[in-house]
Amino acid sequence: MKITGAVLEEIGRDRPYADSRPLTISELELDPPGAGEVLVRIERAGLCHSDLSVIDGNRPRPVPMLLGHEASGIVEQLGDDVDGFALGDRVVMTFLPRCGDCDGCRSDGLLPCTPGSAANNAGTLLSGGERLLRDGTVVHHHLGVSGFATHAVVDARSVVRVDADIPADVAALLGCAVLTGGGAVINLAKPQPGDSIVVVGLGGVGMAALLTAVALGATVIGVDANPDKLEQAVGLGASAAYSPADAADRGIKAANVIEAAGNVRAFETAVALTAAGGRTITVGLPSPTARAEVSPLGLVAEARTIVGSYLGSAVPSRDIPIFADLWRAGRLPVEKLVSAEIRLDEVNAAMDSLADGHALRQIIVF
Repeated sequence: MKITGAVLEEIGRDRPYADSRPLTISELELDPPGAGEVLVRIERAGLCHSDLSVIDGNRPRPVPMLLGHEASGIVEQLGDDVDGFALGDRVVMTFLPRCGDCDGCRSDGLLPCTPGSAANNAGTLLSGGERLLRDGTVVHHHLGVSGFATHAVVDARSVVRVDADIPADVAALLGCAVLTGGGAVINLAKPQPGDSIVVVGLGGVGMAALLTAVALGATVIGVDANPDKLEQAVGLGASAAYSPADAADRGIKAANVIEAAGNVRAFETAVALTAAGGRTITVGLPSPTARAEVSPLGLVAEARTIVGSYLGSAVPSRDIPIFADLWRAGRLPVEKLVSAEIRLDEVNAAMDSLADGHALRQIIVF
C-alpha cells in the first residue's frame, strides 16, 4: 500500500532544520505484514530527543530511514500467527521489542532485548525484515516503529493494546516518554508516599518521571537550567524547582535522583545531588563519546550507587497498563506534557523547537 511518511535523508545537516530539511515528506510503498506482524494506522506520533539524536548524528543509524518511535494507532491488518490483537484495537508502539527468550528478556526489564537491540541498530523489524520502499530503494525502520507516517507495519511484540478510552495522544506518550521516565520511577526508585525524589532534566521524559512520582505520593524537586521548565515543573506538581547551581547552594539531596537530560553536566549534577546511601538513576542518552567526572571515593565512602535504566527498565506489556490505569484514575495527567499539535509537514521546524528546549512533547496528528 502507499503511505506518506517523514524520511531522514542525511545525518548531520546544519540547523535550522526548517531550512536544511533533513526530513523529506515522501510517498512510500509499505508491504503487508508478515508472520507475527501487524499493520497499524497511525493516529498520533510524538517528537522525542531519540529522533533528534539520529538527525544530529549522536545516534548514527542507516539512512534513508523513516523516523518516529513514539506513536499510537489502530490495528488494520494482522499477519499470520498473531494472537492477542483484533482489528480496530488501539495500540501503543514501543521502541524496544522483546523476543521473550534472550538473557535480556529474562532480566525482568533490567536489560534490553538482545535481538531487539540488534534489529534497532540495523534499521529492521525484530524479524530482520524490511517493509518500506521508496522508488524501489529500501527505507530503513526506526527502532522497529517508524511512526512518522500514516501507517506502519511492526512486529506484534512492538505494540501493546490499550482500551479505547485511552486517548490517542495519551497512548502515544505512554510508549516512550512515560515508559522511560515513569518506568524509572516505578521499577527502580519505587517511592513510598512522602519519599523525596529529584528529577534532573525536565524535558518530556523528565516531566513524565515527575508526574509518575507525584502520582505515587512522592515529594518531587525538579532541576533544570531552563527557567521556563522550572515553572512548568511546579505547575505539574513539583514541590520546588531549581537551577543546578541553586540546587547545589541549597544543599538539595535525595535518596533517588533521576537524570533525564542525556548530557554530561546533568549526569554530574544528579550524582552530586544523591544522598549518602542513595541511588542515581540515569535514563538520558548522551553522545557515545561523552565522558563524566565522578568521585569513586564519594561512591564508596557514602555507599552511593549509579544505575542505568534503558526504557525505564520496563517490560512494556506489564507496565503500560499500569500507566493507563493511573491516567484513568486521574492521577497521571499525561496530556499536560503535550506542548503543541502539529502536521506531518511541520516536522523539520518542530525539531528546531525540540533542540532549542522549547517543547516537552509535540504531537503529530494524522
